[in-house]
Amino acid sequence: MPLLYDANCGFCTRAARLGARVLRGVGVRPLQDADLAALGVDPARAQAQLPYVAPDSSVSYGSDAIAHALVDAGLPLALAGRVLLAPGIRQFAHGVYHLVARYRHRLPGGSGACRP
Repeated sequence: MPLLYDANCGFCTRAARLGARVLRGVGVRPLQDADLAALGVDPARAQAQLPYVAPDSSVSYGSDAIAHALVDAGLPLALAGRVLLAPGIRQFAHGVYHLVARYRHRLPGGSGACRP
Protein backbone atom coordinates (compact mmCIF):
# COMPACT_ATOMS: atom_id res chain seq x y z
CA MET A 1 0.00 0.00 0.00
CA PRO A 2 1.18 3.54 -0.51
CA LEU A 3 2.95 6.23 1.42
CA LEU A 4 1.63 9.39 -0.23
CA TYR A 5 3.55 12.65 -0.56
CA ASP A 6 2.84 16.14 -1.89
CA ALA A 7 4.42 16.23 -5.38
CA ASN A 8 3.98 20.02 -5.48
CA CYS A 9 6.52 20.41 -2.69
CA GLY A 10 10.20 20.05 -3.58
CA PHE A 11 11.17 19.08 -0.03
CA CYS A 12 8.49 16.35 0.05
CA THR A 13 9.54 15.07 -3.38
CA ARG A 14 13.18 14.82 -2.28
CA ALA A 15 12.18 13.00 0.89
CA ALA A 16 9.92 10.67 -1.12
CA ARG A 17 12.79 9.72 -3.44
CA LEU A 18 14.81 8.70 -0.40
CA GLY A 19 11.81 6.83 1.00
CA ALA A 20 11.30 4.94 -2.24
CA ARG A 21 14.91 3.72 -2.10
CA VAL A 22 14.78 2.76 1.57
CA LEU A 23 11.25 1.46 2.04
CA ARG A 24 11.39 -1.71 -0.04
CA GLY A 25 7.95 -3.19 -0.56
CA VAL A 26 6.19 0.03 0.42
CA GLY A 27 4.81 2.02 -2.49
CA VAL A 28 5.74 5.70 -2.42
CA ARG A 29 3.66 7.82 -4.76
CA PRO A 30 2.32 11.33 -5.25
CA LEU A 31 -0.79 12.30 -3.35
CA GLN A 32 -2.05 14.03 -6.49
CA ASP A 33 -2.09 10.72 -8.46
CA ALA A 34 -3.99 8.72 -5.84
CA ASP A 35 -7.71 8.06 -5.54
CA LEU A 36 -7.94 9.28 -1.95
CA ALA A 37 -11.58 8.29 -1.49
CA ALA A 38 -10.90 4.72 -2.61
CA LEU A 39 -7.94 4.53 -0.23
CA GLY A 40 -9.92 5.96 2.70
CA VAL A 41 -7.62 8.99 2.99
CA ASP A 42 -9.03 12.27 4.31
CA PRO A 43 -8.09 14.83 1.59
CA ALA A 44 -7.93 17.80 3.98
CA ARG A 45 -5.74 15.95 6.45
CA ALA A 46 -3.54 14.63 3.63
CA GLN A 47 -2.72 18.22 2.66
CA ALA A 48 -1.33 18.82 6.15
CA GLN A 49 0.15 15.41 7.01
CA LEU A 50 1.73 12.63 5.02
CA PRO A 51 -0.71 9.67 4.81
CA TYR A 52 0.19 5.98 4.72
CA VAL A 53 -2.30 3.27 3.79
CA ALA A 54 -1.26 -0.03 5.37
CA PRO A 55 -1.87 -3.47 3.85
CA ASP A 56 -4.91 -3.85 6.14
CA SER A 57 -6.29 -0.57 4.64
CA SER A 58 -5.85 1.38 7.87
CA VAL A 59 -4.64 4.94 7.36
CA SER A 60 -2.12 6.77 9.51
CA TYR A 61 -0.80 10.30 9.15
CA GLY A 62 2.34 12.29 9.93
CA SER A 63 5.04 10.67 12.01
CA ASP A 64 2.78 7.66 12.62
CA ALA A 65 2.60 7.19 8.84
CA ILE A 66 6.38 7.12 8.64
CA ALA A 67 6.61 4.71 11.57
CA HIS A 68 4.01 2.32 10.12
CA ALA A 69 5.69 2.40 6.69
CA LEU A 70 8.99 1.51 8.37
CA VAL A 71 7.32 -1.37 10.24
CA ASP A 72 5.78 -2.67 7.00
CA ALA A 73 9.13 -2.40 5.17
CA GLY A 74 10.42 -5.29 7.31
CA LEU A 75 13.63 -5.76 9.24
CA PRO A 76 15.79 -3.89 10.10
CA LEU A 77 13.62 -0.80 9.41
CA ALA A 78 10.72 -2.32 11.35
CA LEU A 79 12.73 -1.87 14.53
CA ALA A 80 13.06 1.86 13.90
CA GLY A 81 9.32 2.05 13.20
CA ARG A 82 8.51 0.31 16.48
CA VAL A 83 10.76 2.71 18.37
CA LEU A 84 8.98 5.71 16.76
CA LEU A 85 5.65 4.29 18.00
CA ALA A 86 6.84 3.75 21.58
CA PRO A 87 5.22 5.93 24.27
CA GLY A 88 7.20 9.11 24.86
CA ILE A 89 9.15 8.76 21.65
CA ARG A 90 5.90 8.85 19.67
CA GLN A 91 4.98 12.24 21.16
CA PHE A 92 8.48 13.54 20.43
CA ALA A 93 8.24 12.27 16.83
CA HIS A 94 4.88 14.06 16.44
CA GLY A 95 6.50 17.31 17.54
CA VAL A 96 9.46 16.94 15.20
CA TYR A 97 7.15 16.04 12.31
CA HIS A 98 4.99 19.12 12.90
CA LEU A 99 8.07 21.38 13.02
CA VAL A 100 9.38 19.96 9.74
CA ALA A 101 5.94 20.22 8.11
CA ARG A 102 5.50 23.80 9.26
CA TYR A 103 8.89 24.93 7.98
CA ARG A 104 9.36 22.60 4.99
CA HIS A 105 9.37 25.60 2.64
CA ARG A 106 12.64 26.68 4.31
CA LEU A 107 14.32 23.26 4.13
CA PRO A 108 16.51 22.02 1.23
CA GLY A 109 14.32 21.66 -1.85
CA GLY A 110 11.53 23.69 -0.28
CA SER A 111 9.76 26.52 -2.08
CA GLY A 112 6.67 28.68 -1.79
CA ALA A 113 4.61 25.68 -2.97
CA CYS A 114 5.65 23.90 0.23
CA ARG A 115 4.06 26.46 2.55
CA PRO A 116 1.47 24.96 4.88
